[in-house]
Amino acid sequence: MPSQTIAPPGAQWFALHTLSGQENKVKTYIDKFKKAEELDEYIFEILLPTEVVSEVKGGKKSTKVRKLYPGYVFIQAKLYGDDKKLINKPWYFVKETTGVIGFVGGDRPAALRQSEIDEIYSRIEAASGKEVPKVQYSVGEEVKITDGAFASLTGRIDEIDPDRGKLKVSVSIFGRFTPVELEYWQVQRLTE
Repeated sequence: MPSQTIAPPGAQWFALHTLSGQENKVKTYIDKFKKAEELDEYIFEILLPTEVVSEVKGGKKSTKVRKLYPGYVFIQAKLYGDDKKLINKPWYFVKETTGVIGFVGGDRPAALRQSEIDEIYSRIEAASGKEVPKVQYSVGEEVKITDGAFASLTGRIDEIDPDRGKLKVSVSIFGRFTPVELEYWQVQRLTE
């Protein structure tokens, strides 16, 4: 998990707008070539916030990594000199990277406020080590159980525990409602 480091003097966070699906390539390219291009004193950290998402298709659970900010990569860099003028070398290197549309702010990149970068880090922290269901459920919703001992039965969601990724579902067994604890991926909406 990334952690905020002490920023070198003059370093600020900027948002890069990228082509859809090119975020990883942009991050990898900048990480790989910043040293070769002698830009270590200008480019410090590249951030691509993600979360793990799970879903069930055809009775099989699958997980994948989803970008928290699709179409954006965040870069900690020194783009402005003490005279507040744009430093051409890092600006052109990043701007000309394949997959980069440009900096947010255009030819005069706008630095992110500290509160904005803190929010990004808190979203990364919240997503770390957790699996998020692709489908969000709500209390009172009717669901069909797709896995386990109660597969093919329907029930009503009574409780949702997002921290544990569990649902309490009331299932009618022999005419009585019985609470059953299930994982998100073990149920699906009746309308699906």
